[in-house]
Amino acid sequence: MGTVQLPDPVVHHPAHEDLDVGALAAALRERVRGEVRFDRGTRAAYSTDASNFRQLPIGVVVPRTPDDAVAAVGVAREFGAPILSRGGGTSLAGQCTNTAVVLDFSKYCTELESVDAEARTCVVQPGIVLDELNRQLADTGLRFGPEPATHMNCTLGGMIGNNSCGATAQRTGKVVDNIRRLEVVTYDGTRFWCGETTDEEYAEIERHGDKRAAIYRQLRQLRDTYADEIRRRYPDIPRRVSGYNLDSLLPEHDFDVAGLLVGSESTLVTVLRAELELVPVLPERTLVVLGYPDIAKAADAVPSILPHEPVALEGVDHKLIRDQQIKAMNPQALQEMPEGRAFLMVQFAAKTHDEAERQAHRMLDALHDTEHEADVAFLDDPEREHELWQVREAGLGATAHLPGRRDTFEGWEDSAVAPERLGEYLRKLSKLYEEFGYASDTGPSLYGHFGQGCVHTRIPFDLYSADGVATYRRFMERAADLVAELGGSFSGEHGDGQSRGELLPKMFGEDIVTAFGRLKAVFDPGNRMNPGKVVAPARLDEHLRLGADWTPADPQGLHFRFPDDGGSFAQAANRCVGVGRCRQHTTSGGQVMCPSYQVTGEEEHSTRGRARLLFEMLDGHGDSPVGDGWRSTDVREALDLCLACKGCKTDCPANVDMATYKAEFLSHHYEGRPWRRPRSDFTMGWLPAFAQVVGRLRAGRVVNALTHAPGLSRLATRAAGVEDREIPMFAGETLQQWFARRGPAGTGARGTVLLWPDTFTNTFHPHIGQAAVRLMEDAGWRVTMPAGPVCCALTWISTGQLKLAKNILARTVRELAPHLHEGGLVVGLEPSCTAVFRSDAFELFPGDQDVRRLRAQTVTLAELLTEHSPGYRPPRLDAKAIAQVHCHQHAVMGWDADRKLLQAAGVDAERLDSGCCGLAGNFGFEKGHLEVSKACAERVLLPRVRSAPADTAVLADGFSCRTQLHELDSGGREGKHLAELLAAGLERPEETPRRRRRALAPALAVAAAAGLVWARRRAGR
Repeated sequence: MGTVQLPDPVVHHPAHEDLDVGALAAALRERVRGEVRFDRGTRAAYSTDASNFRQLPIGVVVPRTPDDAVAAVGVAREFGAPILSRGGGTSLAGQCTNTAVVLDFSKYCTELESVDAEARTCVVQPGIVLDELNRQLADTGLRFGPEPATHMNCTLGGMIGNNSCGATAQRTGKVVDNIRRLEVVTYDGTRFWCGETTDEEYAEIERHGDKRAAIYRQLRQLRDTYADEIRRRYPDIPRRVSGYNLDSLLPEHDFDVAGLLVGSESTLVTVLRAELELVPVLPERTLVVLGYPDIAKAADAVPSILPHEPVALEGVDHKLIRDQQIKAMNPQALQEMPEGRAFLMVQFAAKTHDEAERQAHRMLDALHDTEHEADVAFLDDPEREHELWQVREAGLGATAHLPGRRDTFEGWEDSAVAPERLGEYLRKLSKLYEEFGYASDTGPSLYGHFGQGCVHTRIPFDLYSADGVATYRRFMERAADLVAELGGSFSGEHGDGQSRGELLPKMFGEDIVTAFGRLKAVFDPGNRMNPGKVVAPARLDEHLRLGADWTPADPQGLHFRFPDDGGSFAQAANRCVGVGRCRQHTTSGGQVMCPSYQVTGEEEHSTRGRARLLFEMLDGHGDSPVGDGWRSTDVREALDLCLACKGCKTDCPANVDMATYKAEFLSHHYEGRPWRRPRSDFTMGWLPAFAQVVGRLRAGRVVNALTHAPGLSRLATRAAGVEDREIPMFAGETLQQWFARRGPAGTGARGTVLLWPDTFTNTFHPHIGQAAVRLMEDAGWRVTMPAGPVCCALTWISTGQLKLAKNILARTVRELAPHLHEGGLVVGLEPSCTAVFRSDAFELFPGDQDVRRLRAQTVTLAELLTEHSPGYRPPRLDAKAIAQVHCHQHAVMGWDADRKLLQAAGVDAERLDSGCCGLAGNFGFEKGHLEVSKACAERVLLPRVRSAPADTAVLADGFSCRTQLHELDSGGREGKHLAELLAAGLERPEETPRRRRRALAPALAVAAAAGLVWARRRAGR
């Protein structure tokens, strides 16, 4: 064959100043099927990942097929534009942010193309999400083995780019160990499948003499030149992810070119398809949690556990547990932990439950009477196991932002050593924390994949000042020296990117780093594939998302006070850490966020995307593409499809509250120019005032007749500026009028409670309030209710009319103050209004003592009857129900009390994993939102309701949820409030909604006749 001349290493950064961006965008739109986005909002949304870094992309291409991605690479090549392939955008080392054309595969290139169950392989496109892949594989009894903590939103392409692992790598190894073949395209357009290569296959490739042959020839020469140095310098540990996989080219690894390209972080090729190796599902699992006095002693026990072959072996310290307790995360799971200040979570799996338990007991027997014996919690309840794994998987979010603490950051979050040296490493790392001032009882927590020596942590780096950034750099260099000294890897699964690329000479030596540069030149001699990462990397203190020069325009005159962010909107906008939990493709575990992303697949319509735009709006670096501050149309458009469901307030590990951010933004966006507001802001925002007038005039039947008459109903929705939806019907008598006529009853043995007459219950569904009154009186409470017009200001808040909202809310608090001063409870029936008292009011008036009392003394009906009514037994129903939990209840109050109350009533209730119903207060009525609203409902809710047996009740406490079920195709099923369901078991039934609806029939008949006359006259014009 002869000697092959290896290319010189790539050592430079490319310049892009002469790039004709407009012509590039036009060429991409002309030649690429898919979405080509060079707008300001998209560039802002993709400006960072989950790392410390920020680089504005040139533009974003969302290809519809792998062939479209090839076309996009071809266009970029013609213009000399850099390319970055991106999956879920959750990378922690900065490899998914660059000044490049970003290829986002996650929206369309999501197919599982084929499965060979006998061979245990499948072929996938790079955008498919791991959980979705394993869901589709479920019937085969197989799954893809590696499972990072981001499994619900990470893509296979991203996993391949990072060489991801996760807890299951204890059994299945890294991604590189589970790849059969890859289809790739280089920057110069060379496209081929690659994998392990026999000598015969190599000769066949060589015979063609094409570009692929040239690549293979140079790879063979590179291997032969550096083989001895690769064997000498590559750490022999389970979690070596740093650097390129040059070891995959060695003869002992069968010249595996696919293995070489795994973990190359989009710096060498673009991955188009992957043939994956699958493993059998082990259906039975047992989890043992071992408690130790400190994290290093827990690490010392790892080598004694490994011979028992657990499928997962994770470590967490007491600080991670404490942080989750502070944030009220996973409270039930935390109660299951054994005694100790550090814990090993050891999972065994087998085909049978007995075998899994035997494995666990053998391990415990072996540890007995040794220095590694521990306090033990033994769990084999799948629900409890899942909760405890959530404790571990929530590590990143739980440690990111804590009240009263310094923010923590990634950077050194991913180091790995041999398991035998893990205890030694943790002790030395802790001393390093102390030396740099990062250690304290409130300092960094330590956790990770201890069975493979991989340690995760977030450190309170000061990335806001020049001294802090300089200290961050010194720490990173010293930590790298420590890991190199112990024969470890700077990255155990997250990759090098920019965080660790600069440090690689410390781990591999100059010769191997030179080989990395030559490998880069084989595939990408012009350095156009994700430049500045791994090879010729940018400095670890360059392109920082924050940094000493970050000076955001932190707005003053805020309405919400952001008490958990020091009153700073800039800190609130910076709360997102980029883990992408909002990019869920399926809801699970009762999670809600982010409904608009679930139906659009758009980064800008995820909580993360919107947070990025708000961050960019503050223009902390002076080069943001999002201008105009509060007046930004880019931010307004991104927030337009936010349903304000508040799901992110709880589901986001960093507790981003986009509903609050949206309300604050809209208030300032339209300040001084109300004429720019959509009409629906006034008709929906002022609905409580209109409803009060209708109720006081007892004009409900007349309004219903006018708004439901043929022709007139469409005229009404047009006049209101809302979608052509059915307008909810007013009751003939409000709840307050009914209560005034009826008066309080019952013994009042437990005391007096105030039932809050929210607008929706009071004027639309008073029968729910009536049922609640009967239940509370049956439980021994005396019920009172405000007689005059009152409102929590919810609709003004959700439409961003905050000045007025604060005035209304302040008046309401004054009205309730006497009751609150006596210690009385306020019972809310409508979840969204109850959430205002429990959350929004405090965030608007955090210093008001009466608001604090209101927050503490407001309860749901279920909380009143369970937590505040000891000994109460609800009516026995012995029924089945499916429950659509309102988003605001999920986010603020929770559903535990409802579950307990239903169980006590003998109701077998299934909480639907349906997320938001899609109406979300005013959202589903606003112009342009109808399709998204329907799509949200059709994901899970409506199909599940249609398929439910006729004798199964549909629980929906939210007025929006009931309205959505009533209007859309729910198979004729109507939602019931918890109060309705339980009150049906009481004696003395009172007036029912059916009788009220019959009372409306004459008025509706008159309206129908009027509508018919109107329609005929219109037709005759």
